[in-house]
Amino acid sequence: MNSGSALGDLVNLRRARKQRRRAEEEAAAAANRIAHGVGKAAKREARAERELAERALEGHRRGPSGDER
Repeated sequence: MNSGSALGDLVNLRRARKQRRRAEEEAAAAANRIAHGVGKAAKREARAERELAERALEGHRRGPSGDER
């Protein structure tokens, strides 16, 4: 007799459904990470760095000279 090669592979449907559901949830989570971006702490830190750089630039800016001709 043949050792079951004509029957094909057995698949546990419950495991297959769980595996498919997990893959779908992971894809949705990845899309949400892209859509919603970074967390509040990272946004706050980036804003603080940007404001510091703007203040440094303003501190080095030359004022109006009044001699413009």
